[in-house]
Amino acid sequence: MQATTTAEPTAREIATLIHLATLTYLEAQVRAATTLEELQFVAVNETRRLVPYEQAILLSATDSEDTPYRAVTASSVAVIDRDAPMMVWLEEVVQAVRHAQPGDAPIVLEQEAIPESLRAGWQEFVHGHVLWCPLKHPDDTILGGLWIERESPWQENDVTIVRRLTGSFAYAWKALSTRHIGWTAKLKQPSLIVIAVAVAGLLCLPVRMSTVAPVKVVATDPVIVSAPMDGVIADVVVEPNTMVQQDRLLLRYDDTNIRNQFRVTEQQLAVARAEQAQAIQSGFGDPARKAEVPLKAAEVSLKETELEYAQEMLRQIEVRAPQAGLLLYTDKSDWIGKPVSVGERIMEIADPRRIELRIDLPVSDALLLREGGDVVAFFDALPLESFPGAVRRTSYHAEVLPGDILAYRVMADLSRVDPRIRIGWQGSAKVYGEQGPLAFLLFRRPFAALRQLVGL
Repeated sequence: MQATTTAEPTAREIATLIHLATLTYLEAQVRAATTLEELQFVAVNETRRLVPYEQAILLSATDSEDTPYRAVTASSVAVIDRDAPMMVWLEEVVQAVRHAQPGDAPIVLEQEAIPESLRAGWQEFVHGHVLWCPLKHPDDTILGGLWIERESPWQENDVTIVRRLTGSFAYAWKALSTRHIGWTAKLKQPSLIVIAVAVAGLLCLPVRMSTVAPVKVVATDPVIVSAPMDGVIADVVVEPNTMVQQDRLLLRYDDTNIRNQFRVTEQQLAVARAEQAQAIQSGFGDPARKAEVPLKAAEVSLKETELEYAQEMLRQIEVRAPQAGLLLYTDKSDWIGKPVSVGERIMEIADPRRIELRIDLPVSDALLLREGGDVVAFFDALPLESFPGAVRRTSYHAEVLPGDILAYRVMADLSRVDPRIRIGWQGSAKVYGEQGPLAFLLFRRPFAALRQLVGL
């Protein structure tokens, strides 16, 4: 059997592999750059890993006619001074070279290739061999160039490598520049003027003023069931939200005190009548007793009046419905055992077919108060539908609502009564006012807040 042998790589092959690995590393750094500053640092400092040199300066192409190329960074330097004599001379040289040779091929510069007026600076600032390599993007845009200087002459393979790298630098440069330029920077001055005029015209467009406020469905002209006398409610007979007929028993008072008072008054009346009869009988023989007859008659009349009052109170122990309709109140447990005062509101009886909208409009939107104005209601129970209406009346004074909100009560009628809408439904209503410019609609609240803040 013959042994298999593996040839050892030559020094040239090892050098080639090292160059390929370094090139791959540099291009990875280019792709990893997130800002132009990072990319420019890699271009002037990391390129020497692959191509040795003493100094590299990166210049950026500009739209200025006076300075078409501007030095942005240099190797081994954190910040460059563009006013330094070398940088001023370098920008002039690059401008002259680009004017003489506008192509994108790398150029190994010699002193004779620059204008005679700049050759004195060459002797002062250049101490070796110079390679100028433009940064060309695939879309044929020249973004800038690399000025690289070293002591040894430039070989063809070094120039090829630098050209390959500058292509990667140009591609990344264009990508990072596009990412960081805002949309306003892309617009030219005429475009900005057109946009400003269009926005101003849009803000002047007339639109209907509107606002959104809470809304609740309430009954129209309901009959109020109030407490006929002072007392304690013993029982509520009918459940809330129930249709009742006229004279239907609704609630009862606790009648213990009232019945006892009636019986006492009844006995007192009997005693007064007996005393009156005795005074009349005794008056035939005793003139002094005869004089007491009118007094006893007045006491009888008083007790009769008290008895009538007690009877009236007994008749009011049971509270009945004054008319047919839907009975509205909170809950039985809220009233059973509760002492009430005469005239206190307990229930309402309403016609479920006669409804209206009650809108709580904040005082900040008082500008929209207008009788006959349009209203669109959106109820929580029917979130996908809207119900148009019109303002019927508004309150003259604002009221403090729960949550310490000062608002006007606005009553509105629906254009068409939907049988699905029930008393007590809540939601939001959009109230429309007069027409005004769009700018006033958008900036009305901020402007009002600013006036309150500064007091102007």
